[in-house]
Amino acid sequence: MSVIQDFLRYNRQVILPEIGEEGQEKLKSAKVLVIGAGGLGCPILQYIAPAGVGTIGIVDFDTIEIHNLHRQILYTEKQVGLAKASTAKTTVEKLNPLIKVLAFEEKLTLENAAKIIAEFDIVVDGSDNFKTRYLVNDTCVALNKTLVYGSILGFEGQIAVFNHQGSKNLRDLFPEPPNPKDVPNCSFNGVLGTLPGMIGTMMAHETLKLIIGLPSLQNQLVLFKTLDWSFTKLTF
Repeated sequence: MSVIQDFLRYNRQVILPEIGEEGQEKLKSAKVLVIGAGGLGCPILQYIAPAGVGTIGIVDFDTIEIHNLHRQILYTEKQVGLAKASTAKTTVEKLNPLIKVLAFEEKLTLENAAKIIAEFDIVVDGSDNFKTRYLVNDTCVALNKTLVYGSILGFEGQIAVFNHQGSKNLRDLFPEPPNPKDVPNCSFNGVLGTLPGMIGTMMAHETLKLIIGLPSLQNQLVLFKTLDWSFTKLTF
């Protein structure tokens, strides 16, 4: 590292022998795209930005609503009605003014997914629907991009890493998305606000490990049940 300001800010992680100055430089050079600035996206952004990920993209077409606030802790009540992507960008830039943050206030579609994702090294999917998850997965496979996956419902969450250095992808685990009518979601089934915080933080942790080159999930799906604090790791 060449800047004293960097050293002072990141010293507590740089002194870890597994990270060091080389690892911090990798973080500084990394480009990470976060899909969704909601329940999962907020904690993901709150941890990868202060860690020093040099370029962060945020994709979200939605606006902040009052019912988001119990779990989407980047936002305040005064910001209800504002666009999530640009609002998150402003907050993240305050968390770490040394990094570059890009906001994409648009819905990810077949028409724009490749163009947006192509500019980044790692994609972290915090979306809340299977249509977007499969679109992100398929685009990452086509562009050979690493994908950090996570999902939540009720008191349970899961995370995985797809398409990293030849590893399997979402369709190897679940070849086709389920019928939307058969899939419960937080809007109708609810979620305790701390759960996306935990799963999002785990996704952020895995993202930082991938950038630095530390051991990460390989063809494994981690299931986390918070009512009894049980972890299950499935190999696929």
